[in-house]
Amino acid sequence: MAKADIVLVYDKQCPACDNYCRWVRLRDAVGPLQLVDAREDTDILREITARGWDIDQGMVLKVGEQLYYGADAIHALALMGSRSGLFNRLNYWMFRSPRVASILYPVLRALRNGLLKVLRKSKINNLGKANNERF
Repeated sequence: MAKADIVLVYDKQCPACDNYCRWVRLRDAVGPLQLVDAREDTDILREITARGWDIDQGMVLKVGEQLYYGADAIHALALMGSRSGLFNRLNYWMFRSPRVASILYPVLRALRNGLLKVLRKSKINNLGKANNERF
């Protein structure tokens, strides 16, 4: 079985998101993880926008042609992730269950949004909603 292209789209200006994405490691058998800044105009961001997904409310993981959004993305990352190192073991333990991921992800997203508000970061607003520039 060939390794699929694996792409993670996230907000690089968010310190929590950036650290998570730099620390998460995939198993060698899965392949390398390509990180894409959601604040850059890319084909994959246009694909996400065409699906109506708000990138300010969830990261997106693309594995081959399959896309995962928000809690589904973090759950899929946990299952593909390496178990080496404390961070990756904790990531697997916390998000291996889709039910637990769907409960924890909104909490983490709310904390992220609060952090970006304190840091005075603008929203990406990939859906072009009116009056939706700030957290």
